[in-house]
Amino acid sequence: MPILTVRHLTRYSYRRPVEFGEHRMMFRPREGYDQRVLSDRLVITPEPVSLRLVHDVFGNCVGIARFAGKADTLTFESTVELDHRPAPVADEDGMADAAATLYPVAYSAEDIPDLLRSIEREHADPDRVLERWARSFVDKRGQTGVLDLLSRMTRTIHSQFSYAGRLEVGTQTPLETLRLGTGSCRDFAVLMIEAARSLNLAARFVSGYIYSSEGVERTGGGHTHAWVRVYLPRCGWVEFDPTNGIVGSTDLIRVAVARDPAQALPLSGTWTGESGDYAGMEVEVDVRATRPPTPIRRVA
Repeated sequence: MPILTVRHLTRYSYRRPVEFGEHRMMFRPREGYDQRVLSDRLVITPEPVSLRLVHDVFGNCVGIARFAGKADTLTFESTVELDHRPAPVADEDGMADAAATLYPVAYSAEDIPDLLRSIEREHADPDRVLERWARSFVDKRGQTGVLDLLSRMTRTIHSQFSYAGRLEVGTQTPLETLRLGTGSCRDFAVLMIEAARSLNLAARFVSGYIYSSEGVERTGGGHTHAWVRVYLPRCGWVEFDPTNGIVGSTDLIRVAVARDPAQALPLSGTWTGESGDYAGMEVEVDVRATRPPTPIRRVA
């Protein structure tokens, strides 16, 4: 995988100068064994009077900006260069473990306290419509490998649901997405998270970016992207992108991980003015390869 550069621009426009309250942003990718930030630059106009970085409860990097004065535009431009090396779901031994992990999954007593809130369902399903849909991926004739179950669920959403992007904050409920058969990447992520949780699996929401590598056109480019991660014993957190049918982290640049989409907003804040002052928002996201990858040094 080459070195990638992610440029993310958000511009708010107003019909007359307004005051800006605190803004919180999640632009910086989470570093790990499969991605490493090489450089990052953030330009905010007008310049804030203070900007500090903190880690939230999930370990995401959050920027907090405060402003003084008034302006009729507010712009955030983040440019990040990173070494992205998507790893397979598991190595050969891990794949054997994954294939041997059968549904229903039994999490260890040590893991359950930390996973419990990610297993709890957040959307009503009074007639068990979503649960029945989730259980349709369980092989009734014999044993079901949980990785195979989740992979088939991912690819079914990709092949049978229609993608419709939108910039508005919020998501459809899982039942709405099932009924409509269409949604944004956030809607598909929430649908799969709730389906996994209905099977007593720990699942979380992931926000970030997607890269369309040479010869592969990915859905969800041009703005932020959303997908799912599910915790599997011995494999850890495994990523699933139902919008593109991806299993694993191929072409996925992870920025924020949270239990609920509202906890992983790329940008949020307040302003003070008249109700008719707001004129709109523009978002541009560009992810491209900029140079060959750095060599991996191996220990002899």
